Amino acid sequence: MRAHDSSGVHETSRVALVDELASVLRERIYTGRYPAGARLPQQQLSTELGVSRTPLREALRALEQDGLVRLDSGQGARVVTGDVPTLLAAYELRAVVDGLAARLAARRPAAARAARLDRLIAEQRAALDPWAPGLYTRANVEFHEQIVHLTGNEFVIAQAPILRMTAQVFAPVALIERAGASRAVGEHEAIHDAIVSGATVDAERLARAHIDSTIEQLRRKPALGTEVGRPLSRPSHRE
Repeated sequence: MRAHDSSGVHETSRVALVDELASVLRERIYTGRYPAGARLPQQQLSTELGVSRTPLREALRALEQDGLVRLDSGQGARVVTGDVPTLLAAYELRAVVDGLAARLAARRPAAARAARLDRLIAEQRAALDPWAPGLYTRANVEFHEQIVHLTGNEFVIAQAPILRMTAQVFAPVALIERAGASRAVGEHEAIHDAIVSGATVDAERLARAHIDSTIEQLRRKPALGTEVGRPLSRPSHRE
């Protein structure tokens, strides 16, 4: 029995370590410390983070499942990059997830529906003047994530990584324009009003239209180049 208990504690500790490593690496990707396409040398990371390569590999596999990292035999790990068709495919999923999330959030009790959304929109407004793209991006992502979590639906919540992938990994903060962000805040306010008032149909329609408008912008920008996440021309990402 004692041996079994010891093994159980060890297993719990290992899982916790892997989760912690995945969280650290995920945040570094989201904040741009590891930009799209960056190599993630396991030996260097193992030394820097003070862990063995076994839990590090497990953490990288978890990020691969999130779609943030690509593991290639012989080439190690890299933060994902995407060509324009890949980015468009990701946003097509966003349109479905965001629309469904808004509709389900609008069905929740009124007190839950209003939670934090007002503050996040206020933070977005404050980031417009003076223009602070980093602050805007953080509040933007949190706004969409909050709506996903307001659904209370574990299967919808499991899709949350696609939000940060499109808004942070594939769309560097330096490329976000104030004019597009300003229009996006207005759309966010309309989505917020529909959710808070419990207007499920309008909430879904507005949330999907919000992402669809970004998809149409991307389709009209052949100058984006072949790699998303590298130095490109300046798309007006809004969501």
